[in-house]
Amino acid sequence: MLHYDVLIVGAGPAGSSAARAAAQAGASVALVERRSAVGVPVRCAEYIPAMLVGQADVGKDYIAQATLGMRSYLHGHRIQDMAAPGYVIHRDKFDQALASAAADAGAHVLLGHCVLGREGGQGSCIMLSTPTGGMISIKAKVVIGADGPHSRVAQWVGLLNTHCLPSIQVRLPLCKTLDHTCIYFDESITAGYAWLFPKGDVANVGLGMLRQRHTPGLRRVLRRFVRGLSALGLVRDEPLSFTGGWIPAGPPRPCVSGDILLAGDAAGHTHPITGAGIFQAVMGGQMAGRWAARAVRENSLDVLQGYADEWNDFYGDVLSHAHKRRLDWEGHNGVLDQSINRFWIGFREYYAAS
Repeated sequence: MLHYDVLIVGAGPAGSSAARAAAQAGASVALVERRSAVGVPVRCAEYIPAMLVGQADVGKDYIAQATLGMRSYLHGHRIQDMAAPGYVIHRDKFDQALASAAADAGAHVLLGHCVLGREGGQGSCIMLSTPTGGMISIKAKVVIGADGPHSRVAQWVGLLNTHCLPSIQVRLPLCKTLDHTCIYFDESITAGYAWLFPKGDVANVGLGMLRQRHTPGLRRVLRRFVRGLSALGLVRDEPLSFTGGWIPAGPPRPCVSGDILLAGDAAGHTHPITGAGIFQAVMGGQMAGRWAARAVRENSLDVLQGYADEWNDFYGDVLSHAHKRRLDWEGHNGVLDQSINRFWIGFREYYAAS
């Protein structure tokens, strides 16, 4: 059996940021990732706000291109330009840079290790399969679940995300250079939106929405959307790759339970309206790692509540308001022309009291 102060499950932005922070604070850390390589396959639209580059502090080699802002369209008509400097990134390189930084700080990174289960409750052993087909057990004083929207760690403590939206994305050749991310709304994309994010000479084109009976599925809606972009001369309808995933869209919930912390998608820290989550994953991961190391140092699990308090002070109100807007949007039956300003973050009406 291996012993660590902190065990972190999942080497995405939240997990690697937590591992780096905990190791820098003096804790012995194991970072386990079920995949054999960090960051692949990519399941992400790959946009980050500009401010995250400094916060992540892993250089800039992962940046594919800069964007000046976000352009929104309703029924094909441009309705708003919003200044929002950011970057479209190579997400695999970003994740790998964060994991390397965690290893440099002293974290023990275990790739190809899949969590099988937990024996007993608090302070128990975590069982993992190894790349060679074997099994190991790890005992840790604090466990951080950063294992995505369907987190196994969250399931252990009854904090699994209960509402996730499906998303789908295709990579297409761009016909011309773009310096804005583009967002598209219409009634066929139920309580969600489609996007076109330029990435050099290609674009990530996708959509995420509420799935309902008796309405066209995501693939059909995406197909129609791509044909429309192609007709406008923005992209070539020649798919290079497909991907998809799940976006947590449920209400805010606890991120601390006993000796377990949750971060990133596992904690439901993704924005319920935009689906953006990389920034929150890095910030929340860093907080979780620091508080985990402090709890170990002070030999008190009560200290872990400081993570929940710090997170709620930092981003709790944003998520609570966004979730209220999501409920409004999902219950909306009228036309979007009269309501999109209330549902989308680019408009002043979105921020009005609910």
